[in-house]
Amino acid sequence: MLPWLPEHPVRFPPVSRALRDPEGLLAAGGELTPEWLLAAYRRGIFPWYSDDQPILWWCPNPRMVLFPDELHLSRSLAKRLRNGGFQVSFNRCFDAVVEACAAPRRGQPGTWITAEMHAAYVTLHRLGYARSVEVWQAGELVGGLYGVAMGPVFFGESMFSRANDASKVALVHLVRAMRAGGGRLIDCQMHTQHLASLGARDIARVEFINYLESCLAAPEPPDGQHPMPCWSLPDDPPCVETMSALI
Repeated sequence: MLPWLPEHPVRFPPVSRALRDPEGLLAAGGELTPEWLLAAYRRGIFPWYSDDQPILWWCPNPRMVLFPDELHLSRSLAKRLRNGGFQVSFNRCFDAVVEACAAPRRGQPGTWITAEMHAAYVTLHRLGYARSVEVWQAGELVGGLYGVAMGPVFFGESMFSRANDASKVALVHLVRAMRAGGGRLIDCQMHTQHLASLGARDIARVEFINYLESCLAAPEPPDGQHPMPCWSLPDDPPCVETMSALI
């Protein structure tokens, strides 16, 4: 049976107990407080559920990840970076990025980014853990991504695009910031061709968890403190750069 997590204490079952069908479903219940969310990410666990479901926690096997040094920049994307007329900012409008990621998409009846989820990640942003990258074109927000940063790891949550390749542009800038600041791993959660085309690849769950333990100095400290990001994104005022700087 699927374990049900009470509100207290913050405690997850071992990720090796996650179901194979559906792949990676680990537990239900708990809360979306910073204590629960940060403890989850530190263990390689993330929430994913719909409005009509309880909070569901996942840790799939295999796990898709992107190592910053393995980013693949195709000729077409390099051209888009040079000539797309994009500008990029960091942490300028986190709330708007989450809202855009939550908007209904073609072929999808709803969204997993519920109002409760939205509020939870805004709280993490205020605490310095959740971060966003925004992509602009002619003064309009046309793409971006957000996720949770701990130590040298970025746990990607969602991205959106309202212009060709805008979400890819956001990811390229995220990778650039991580390379400059010592970031070592982007967690992409589940396999998609979109991310695979950029160099992301699947690794075994046990390898992923071992990597987190080495990066984040597990076990968790008794005072509940979690490692702050060791690399930084420029904060307001927005850092606007020419795309040619990336090529």
